[in-house]
Amino acid sequence: MSAARPTPIRLLVVDDHEVVRVGLRTLLHHHGMRIVGEAGTKAAAVRAVTRLKSDLVLMDVRLPDGSGVEAAREMLARYPATRILFLTSYPDEESTLAAVLAGAQGYVLKTIDPDRLIQSIRTVCHGQSILDPALTQRARNWLNAGSAHAGPVRATLAPQEERILALVADGLTNKAIAAAMSLSDKTVKNYLANMFRKLHISRRTQAATFFVKRRA
Repeated sequence: MSAARPTPIRLLVVDDHEVVRVGLRTLLHHHGMRIVGEAGTKAAAVRAVTRLKSDLVLMDVRLPDGSGVEAAREMLARYPATRILFLTSYPDEESTLAAVLAGAQGYVLKTIDPDRLIQSIRTVCHGQSILDPALTQRARNWLNAGSAHAGPVRATLAPQEERILALVADGLTNKAIAAAMSLSDKTVKNYLANMFRKLHISRRTQAATFFVKRRA
């Protein structure tokens, strides 16, 4: 009797570029994986998770209607067992940290070798993380520091500042925030300066930590 074939890994692919999704569909199928759903927006991705039983969500950080990080946060709030691997073109530390804080299990760049991407997917599906240990520890340190200093901070942020804080926590740059909110880069910079003054902080990573701890 022949051995039973392994159950194929079931994936939800989230990327706003169809050509990327087509390429991933071909690559993953070639390696015996099954795409059970695709989405090109944050809203569609969150809806898809509610109806599909995927083993892993392979998702970009930047989406036309929001952030993949915020989508990940919403997915994990509804289904904590969801495993998320970010596949993105953005190597900046803020986006990576945002992914860590959101609870993702992996973060790789689109320049990754196809074989390494397949191995990364399998690694995450098997319950392991492929996040940089140093970055993960740094995120934990920031969270712990935020907890230690959470008591004295009682600042009240304006509604516009709250929106900007959420986008900072999603790892968006000032330029991306300005585009999302139809503001100038200078206006966003001024909002951030005022918000940082209220919160007694000086770095975007501290703002992201504050946002995450307040929601916990």
